[in-house]
Amino acid sequence: MKVFICWSEERSKKIAELFADWLPQVIQAVEPWISIDIEKGSRWTPEISTALESSKVGIICLTRENLDNKWILFETGALAKIRGTKVCTFLFELTPSDVQEPLSQFMATIASKEDMFKLIKTINSEVEKVEEKSLSEKTLISVFERCWPDFIDSIQRIISEPKEAKEEIRSDRDILKEILELVRKSYTLERRKRRGTYILADDTKKIDIQKIAYEQFKRLTDEFGVVPEDALRTVRFNLKRDFNLPEQEIQKINELLTLTIESGQQ
Repeated sequence: MKVFICWSEERSKKIAELFADWLPQVIQAVEPWISIDIEKGSRWTPEISTALESSKVGIICLTRENLDNKWILFETGALAKIRGTKVCTFLFELTPSDVQEPLSQFMATIASKEDMFKLIKTINSEVEKVEEKSLSEKTLISVFERCWPDFIDSIQRIISEPKEAKEEIRSDRDILKEILELVRKSYTLERRKRRGTYILADDTKKIDIQKIAYEQFKRLTDEFGVVPEDALRTVRFNLKRDFNLPEQEIQKINELLTLTIESGQQ
């Protein structure tokens, strides 16, 4: 069973790598996925999209350096939209009161033995749901007790390392508006029912779609270094995923998106 581990900034990355190494030692059926080996500008978008879609549990590694990080919010929002996926935050040198919306909505885990066992139980329950080899509670307790010292020792080593200087962060309201609502409100549709399907409202609405699609494309290419072909595929994927549209309407959006990007490159 795949577990998607989300990170940003150096200490968060080290925690993500720790989870990736440690989780399979406790539950062998777990397959952690992190984006450590994906280089900027490479064809990473399809791989990340596939990992997100196939994950049953998401662990968000939070530190003071990344509480309002755009990429953390982006991936967390994507995980939260996948039906049946459990999303948990791991708080490194943080308390639940340090975490604000939207991240505070998710189950928080701190680096305590009790909290970590609750997280492991949650993951084991999800393994059982997908009919893979979960552990009995007795076995789970035994394995966890054996593996816990290695985990907490590694956490203590990360704590003892020098901290990065914290950059000035934007407000939650600005980040939430720009990232989470970007996909949810990618374009405006008027709910007109014709033969059981939704249709585009009018030419004004189509212009809105072009504008927002192009903004998504530019953000992926300029800020995250995605190659244009993958950025185009991702924007199309986002629009299709969030609205249950018939193929005819999806094709209209694809044509508008292609025209928008081509016009933006002229």
